[in-house]
Amino acid sequence: MQFAQINGVTLHYQVIGAAEGKPTLVFANSLGTDFRIWRDVVVRLVGEFGLVLYDKRGHGLSDAPPAPYAMDDHVADLAGLLDHLAVKKATVCGLSVGGMIALGLFKARPDLVRSLILCDTAPKIGTEKLWNDRIETVRDKGLAALTDPVMERWFTPAFRRPDNAEYLGYRNMLVRQPVEGYAGTCAAIRDADYTDIARTLTVPASCVVGDQDGSTPPALVAEMAKMIPDARYDELKDCGHIPCVEQPVALADIIRAFAAAPSDAG
Repeated sequence: MQFAQINGVTLHYQVIGAAEGKPTLVFANSLGTDFRIWRDVVVRLVGEFGLVLYDKRGHGLSDAPPAPYAMDDHVADLAGLLDHLAVKKATVCGLSVGGMIALGLFKARPDLVRSLILCDTAPKIGTEKLWNDRIETVRDKGLAALTDPVMERWFTPAFRRPDNAEYLGYRNMLVRQPVEGYAGTCAAIRDADYTDIARTLTVPASCVVGDQDGSTPPALVAEMAKMIPDARYDELKDCGHIPCVEQPVALADIIRAFAAAPSDAG
């Protein structure tokens, strides 16, 4: 395992190297998950790209400082980690809040970003009431109280079978995240609006969404794609909010084609 002290927080990360000259992919996770969600995508890209995965603050094996967090905290953590690893001009693939972090990284540190893959995300997600209610529930009753409604948004009915061990494992992943990290990141999402960043993006962008995403539905992601200059848009069939779990082959194919393409960015 690999760890680094970034902005006073211990971050858990993994680097999978590639031959010199290969482009670099950086993966940023969704709320309530750790970087293991990318496994079935990453195994299909090993050797073609340098790969960086990490657990954002409050998730996985990274530190969970007291809530609330700001999106700027998450952005600064990723920037600090990439500086620590001497990574420049990466394609950043962010899922849900990870997509917001990717947009924020471009704004704060354009030198680190070659292009963006924005999966099941939007510049503004949810309402203040939604996030405040969720924070209150988590603090009062724990993450288990949210599990069923969150799973309904994350995964299709076909995946949510009670005999599907993979589905049960992802339930465990959510429930076992630190309450401080989950509540803190809910606050970060609540307070962030990156619409202006999306409208003025100057690097190539690919927007991807599952056709049954209950958290950031296709209409919301398509709206984002329309506001980003020259963005690509792909809708994955038979897929919810976590395409790297339900449709890893299709997502890996999209990532490969997009990230390997020549870029005019900086």
